[in-house]
Parts: sequence; structure tokens; C-alpha cells
Amino acid sequence: MNKTFFLHGLDSSSKGTKGQWFAKHFSDILIPDFQGDLTTRVAALATLCHNSANITLVGSSFGGLMATCFATDHPDQCKSLILLAPALNFPDYSPPLTKIEIPTTLIIGKQDTVTPPDSVLPLAEKSFSQLQISTYEDDHMLHKIFEKLDWQKLLQRQTS
Repeated sequence: MNKTFFLHGLDSSSKGTKGQWFAKHFSDILIPDFQGDLTTRVAALATLCHNSANITLVGSSFGGLMATCFATDHPDQCKSLILLAPALNFPDYSPPLTKIEIPTTLIIGKQDTVTPPDSVLPLAEKSFSQLQISTYEDDHMLHKIFEKLDWQKLLQRQTS
């Protein structure tokens, strides 16, 4: 069974702006809360995804870093990744020795000062073999573009 998770940022929760938006527009998306450091959060995600396959992970900022780390450790469980201004510039992150072969969409704002494209994009290109990058005139929170993105297409949903 396909599962989709939204992974919130470091200082956010399931009740944040993006989490609430997904809850309203895609009620089947799982939006858990995470606390602690990166290792603790990725371990909690691994527990939630235990025995699951065809997982789509939508990760925002630190959640994008979590999705990347999970996909590195559990590539066979992941169907796709959607990374929103992922925190690949986090000091503890380095690209895997072998590129992650999961279809990955990375969306980032050109004015992002938290996860600057000049820092994040080279790391993403070293991390993923099937990477599609979209940059927008926006900031780290993607305030201008987030709700305008074609989420049906990004999530590969059938329109009814």
C-alpha cells in the first residue's frame, strides 16, 4: 500500500502551516510530529515506516534532511521524495557514497537564507541520481509558491 508522509521542519510540528495545509487538502497524508535530534527523528520515522513500501516522503527543511537520510538507509521502501528547501547544509550531513536512486523533486526559493541554494543544490546533485530541481523567487518558507504548486501532479494523484 502506498503511504505518503509529510515531515515538518526542525522548529515546526504537524500543526504548522504546511502540515495544516496538507491535512486540509490531502486527508490521507500522514503528518506525524517529530522531536529530538536528527538521529532520533530518523529512527522514529523508520519505526513509523516499518514493513511499508512505496512510501512518498514530503520533507520541509529539516524534514527534507530527514527524508534524505531515511532514503539513504531504506531506499527499497521509498517510491519518491519531495524536498522543500531541504536542510542538506546541516553540518552533520554529507552525501552518500552511492547516489540515492529514488525519483526526487527539490523545490527551493532563490532568496532562501536558511538553506541557501548555492549550498544545498551542489549537495543535492551529489546525493541523488534522479533529481529534478525547481527554483522560485521565494524565501525559505516558500510562502509565495507553496500553495500554488501542482500538488496533485507532485504526489502523483489521480484527479477525480
